[in-house]
Amino acid sequence: MTQSWPQQGFEPPSPAYPVLVTIGDIACTQAEVITPAGRQPINSVTWTFTDMSQTTESIPAWAIVLAIVFFVFCLLGLLFLLVKERRTTGWVQVTVQGSRFLHQTQLPVSSVYQVADYNARVSYARSLSAAF
Repeated sequence: MTQSWPQQGFEPPSPAYPVLVTIGDIACTQAEVITPAGRQPINSVTWTFTDMSQTTESIPAWAIVLAIVFFVFCLLGLLFLLVKERRTTGWVQVTVQGSRFLHQTQLPVSSVYQVADYNARVSYARSLSAAF
């Protein structure tokens, strides 16, 4: 059974080197980096991770409503105003660059945990580049 790849000219990795980490449309094996732009030996690339996300903190609407309702009955309703909601929006940009080779990908994020996960993946890919 053959597997279809979404990009034309995008070759699957060789069975000798399985994919160790994927970052968006970038795949890394022990010996090479595979992108829609082509393949490159992993020891000849540099990695860049740029965090373009924003995290905001606000009081949710339900907490404001409960604070008003319970303020009428007792002053403990004001404790609902201490509730905070964090929301992360934006994306991270990952760039892999070699000699006459450049590929960038932007990955949307909706939590700080996704940002940390992508950063850890890029750090792992950097360690693969250094170890080869």
